[in-house]
Amino acid sequence: MPRLICLLLSFIAVHASFADQPNVLLIITDDQGYGDFSIHGNPHLQTPNIDKLGNTGVRFERFYVNSFCAPTRAALLTGRWPLRTGCHGVTHNREAMRPSEVTMAEAFKTAGYRSACIGKWHNGEQFPFTPAGQGFDDVFGFNNGHWNNYFDATLLRGSKREATKGYISDVLTDEAMKFISANQKQPFFCYLAYNSPHSPYQVPDKYFDKFKAKGFEDNVAAFYGMCENLDDNVGRLLAHLDSLKIAENTIVLFLTDNGGTAGVKIYNAGMRGGKTSVHEGGSRVPLFLRWPAAKWTPHVAKPIVSHIDLLPTLLDLCGVKAPDGPKRDGVSLRPLLENEDSSAWPERTLFTHNPIDETNKFPGAVRTQRHRLVREIKGPAGGSKAKANDDSATDWQLYDMETDPGQEKNIAKGHPDLVKELSARYDAWFADISSQGLQRFPLPVGHAEQNPVELHAPQAIFDQPLHFASGPGFANDWLTNWTDAKTKVWFDIDVITAGEYDVELAYACPAADAGSKLRVSIGDQTRETAVLPAEAPAIPLPHRDEAGKERYRNRAWGTLKLGTLKLKQGPAKLTLEPLSMPGTQVMDLKHVQLTLR
Repeated sequence: MPRLICLLLSFIAVHASFADQPNVLLIITDDQGYGDFSIHGNPHLQTPNIDKLGNTGVRFERFYVNSFCAPTRAALLTGRWPLRTGCHGVTHNREAMRPSEVTMAEAFKTAGYRSACIGKWHNGEQFPFTPAGQGFDDVFGFNNGHWNNYFDATLLRGSKREATKGYISDVLTDEAMKFISANQKQPFFCYLAYNSPHSPYQVPDKYFDKFKAKGFEDNVAAFYGMCENLDDNVGRLLAHLDSLKIAENTIVLFLTDNGGTAGVKIYNAGMRGGKTSVHEGGSRVPLFLRWPAAKWTPHVAKPIVSHIDLLPTLLDLCGVKAPDGPKRDGVSLRPLLENEDSSAWPERTLFTHNPIDETNKFPGAVRTQRHRLVREIKGPAGGSKAKANDDSATDWQLYDMETDPGQEKNIAKGHPDLVKELSARYDAWFADISSQGLQRFPLPVGHAEQNPVELHAPQAIFDQPLHFASGPGFANDWLTNWTDAKTKVWFDIDVITAGEYDVELAYACPAADAGSKLRVSIGDQTRETAVLPAEAPAIPLPHRDEAGKERYRNRAWGTLKLGTLKLKQGPAKLTLEPLSMPGTQVMDLKHVQLTLR
């Protein structure tokens, strides 16, 4: 009997502590800029639910992220500058974080929280780079940088495909509401990462028609419609918390991952630059926090703060002891949440760097409370081809953000000492955050948590004249123009479990070009087969703009079984090599699939 009483008291104590711990709902949208909200003065669209969130909680006036998707996500999930995590790009597996990083999900798990990652991940496609590998209990969405179809999409539940019905933002909201309902009796952490309003520009008619009637171009009409759809979904989420009577003790955060895109030319709150820019408009985004139980006085916090601050802040607010792991760079924003007077808040220096590959130091920027120092890459690539100390980088530009918030007057020549001081801070910071070195991580295969595993074309290394079908090789792209029989495609892999693996391709090959002999090799293991016809016709997608039809394409890919290879544990190279090519090309390659028997 005494033992039973002890167990009962222990059960009551655990659940009492759960009752005191706040839930966390973190909402992040994709490519929605600071100016894409009516709370920030946009005269063309209405976002009443998000506005209410900002007006009834604490609204941060100067919140900064990276100006690209994946690095922002790595920083907010770990509280560390993204290069420290290994994330240094948005595709080619440069977007992945080291598995040794400690994420929000892993930190909350130590305190009994149930976690979900719903929507876009974009920090690695193969386990353990995936959400499940980084600590999330429930996973629903997709792992790469964008999705091509926003209606009736096939998404991933864990590592298994699942068909959905409806518009993707509505579907993700439904999933978040289900997770919240199922876990309302225990503390939960819901990371809801919408992929809207990132292109492709696809949205239900009622949203598109509203803005098209106002005379906007198709892409802008769709973009603004996607923004209003998101606002409706945020309203649904907040109403759901109310209906479950858990809104009082749920911390809700709303932010976006970088500056805006289609709406920037229409309204950008007076800022210079948008997504990919290291000017103010590329990295200044909304941050709204609401926690009714904390009794914060609604106010606007004016000090500069950053994505690296969110993990330390949430650990502090939730009373979660920071777990062991890599040192975090951010600080808790609790004093700014609890006190309208920020005069005691220390002066900080924040940085922006646009990671492109393993070498580039620029574009970059330094932000103090008053000044912005910028060094950008000129030209049509906008920095996307930057290298270390690139000689196409501009001189440092300096702007007084208090007197010149639109960055119209470069005052660098008049303040050489300040330029020297701030640029030296940037140099020291960059040397520090990149000191571990950067690499394209090899792709893990043989984990039970993801079997089979797909190696996608944007993760490949290849010879010319092969190139990506839709540009630089973003998510869902494929390799084409395999017109030289001497060219190869290869993947750097890491075999986790030794054993027999079935190898299969997703590909396309017109009947007139069929018959190439193809060899796959991994270490000393090889298999050869003939490439069979596979037309892989296009699948129509509901794009609203013409550009989307060229950039975002789905096809009904054929499959080609290459046989079984017996693999040893450890690093290896998977190579596809044509031995003959009777037609004009070998094939278009979408992905290689490995299945451990």
